[in-house]
Amino acid sequence: MYLRHLQVGDFRSWERADLALPPGPTVFVGRNGEGKTNLVEAVGYLATMSSHRVSGDAPLVRHGAGQAVVRAALRRGDRELLVEIEINPGKANRVRVNRAPLPRPRELLGLVRTVLFAPEDLSLVRGDPTERRRFLDELLATRTPRLAGVRSDYDRVLKQRNALLKTARLARGKAMETLDVWDGHLTDLGGQVLAARLRLIADLAPHVAESYAGVAGEGADVAGLGYSSTVPLAGDGAALPPDAPLPGVEELTAAMAGRIAERRGDELDRGMTLVGPHRDDLVLHLGSAPAKGFASHGESWSLALALKLATFALLRAEGEDPVLVLDDVFATLDAQRRSALAAVARSAEQTLITAAVIDDVPAELRLTRVEVGEGVALVVKESVAGESVAGDAVPAGTGGQP
Repeated sequence: MYLRHLQVGDFRSWERADLALPPGPTVFVGRNGEGKTNLVEAVGYLATMSSHRVSGDAPLVRHGAGQAVVRAALRRGDRELLVEIEINPGKANRVRVNRAPLPRPRELLGLVRTVLFAPEDLSLVRGDPTERRRFLDELLATRTPRLAGVRSDYDRVLKQRNALLKTARLARGKAMETLDVWDGHLTDLGGQVLAARLRLIADLAPHVAESYAGVAGEGADVAGLGYSSTVPLAGDGAALPPDAPLPGVEELTAAMAGRIAERRGDELDRGMTLVGPHRDDLVLHLGSAPAKGFASHGESWSLALALKLATFALLRAEGEDPVLVLDDVFATLDAQRRSALAAVARSAEQTLITAAVIDDVPAELRLTRVEVGEGVALVVKESVAGESVAGDAVPAGTGGQP
């Protein structure tokens, strides 16, 4: 899979950008603040319908504009798809595929696949559980798009149940009967989320171990994954053994229902739902210890990188390379990590890289670059000898439709 053409309109700092992109590696180079990351952020938005930098859509729309548009021509084997998202903060976004509107925007999920590695990903190791839950659920939606709907429905039910818990302390009776109904909805959806997360962790764990060994080098601890859940059957945080049997949806639904019954008094006292996947955590291990709180800065970087390389390997193993996006990371990595990342970047069908200084990027990844500055992006290819080929330069805003 690769993006053959990318257009953005009123997205972040860009009034308009229009870029033809080849397969293989492409480097977006320019000074900080010129809009390099904004362009690859648009690519990531096509895949997840969210940003890796902000939680809402409003900051994605250029100041003074009412909406932003991201449009791309996507090559998948011998097929080409035109994908377009109209971002409307405060209102429903609109999504079109081959110019036909999708009834529900989330139907786009899974169609464009990307794996992004950015400095912010250090929070996957050192940050709070919210970051790791988001990582799991975005990858779930990429692999199995219907699970995005399951998680969305779970969040809706959770919000309703929390609102009811706040009032149930004062108005028992009828409110308690209604709470029982919401319990059933919550556990039905929660069991599905738990089962999917556990399956994903089991599938991802061997790739994480292999990627970490390649990044960290000889003598490094073995990396592992575990799951810490408010539903004991789903996991206690210990590293998941290879080929461990996993509980099914029905078992997890029943276990979650039982745990909610046990915590009913606590939930009424606090006015919130205390049991469910919204309070769980992905636990990263190095050797026998959890990485959070024990891993050094270098080990944390290696583990964050290994998580993303493992994600790429997992999606590739399922039959198609995702677009690999590397946002300003080569300057922060030592030689061992740079080499491991460059090897994957070379092998990917398409890799998009941002850098403030071109020399930070390994030479073998520089044959195509996009020079970004003063609101213009120029696509420049280099010959084998390293000389620029000016005939391929295309200023942003002058190209045609994808």
